[in-house]
Amino acid sequence: MPRYEYRCRPCGTTFELSRPMAESAAPATCPSGHEDTVKLLSTVAVAGTASAQASAPAAGGGGGGCCGGGCCG
Repeated sequence: MPRYEYRCRPCGTTFELSRPMAESAAPATCPSGHEDTVKLLSTVAVAGTASAQASAPAAGGGGGGCCGGGCCG
């Protein structure tokens, strides 16, 4: 189940809730009981190192694959 991060406007507390995607926009009450909360945009963590990303082939490069190998007419 996805986790969503919210911030309480009255007390400034940031908290997370696990809830179905269909309920992601539903109102959330902070742990202190305040109902004036906003859902925050979440960032996605991507694993890897800078050297691994630097050695990756450039997008749009040719070679291999059906359309990259010239078999698509």
